[in-house]
Amino acid sequence: MQTLGGRIQQSSLKDKVLAILRKNLITGDLVEGQLYSAAAIAAELGVSTSPVREALLSLVDQGVMEAVRNRGYRVLPLGERDRQEIYEMRALLEIPSMVRLAGHAEVRAREDEFRLLADDIVRAVAREDVVAYLAADLAFHLGLLGVLGNERLVATVRSLRDRTRQLKLATQLGSEELQRTAESHVLLLDAMVADEPERLRQLMVEHLEHIRTDWGSVGLG
Repeated sequence: MQTLGGRIQQSSLKDKVLAILRKNLITGDLVEGQLYSAAAIAAELGVSTSPVREALLSLVDQGVMEAVRNRGYRVLPLGERDRQEIYEMRALLEIPSMVRLAGHAEVRAREDEFRLLADDIVRAVAREDVVAYLAADLAFHLGLLGVLGNERLVATVRSLRDRTRQLKLATQLGSEELQRTAESHVLLLDAMVADEPERLRQLMVEHLEHIRTDWGSVGLG
């Protein structure tokens, strides 16, 4: 089994394990169709099996993995139709939702907070740090969507992002293409603060499109 990201501390274990598993699902380090045991993952991360099992069951509940009796947990495969449907769902949900944030008072009030996250994304790409990139990217997008006050929207987008496989992401870190994608977060925030909905819509279309490239066979970010 490929390394899952190193040993972790003993606080908030389930959430930390879940974050590591999600990162490895997105990058493809957890391979579709392959079986993984809670004990093996726990040993690699240096934690007990209990938080690992809890994290794996969370992914089972979300439809990302399945429990195989007496054998472990399998990453559910994504076919071409699955990938296209995920892309379409993300586009349908995220583009109009982000456009609604153009000129939003709370976004303007929290501009420094979101700008710091956007800068963190850019710096993570420059450092070629995939874990920091994914964490900052998730916090930026879900944080902005959370401004709309619809918890189900945020949860649904989170689930769809967990199902996204950006298989080329790790190899693209440091590339000009991914650098432009990272910098687009700054442009997205600029358009929100400046109350430019059409500009925001176009930026979101372009932003999501990069996942198609990361997937390789289909193309959405």
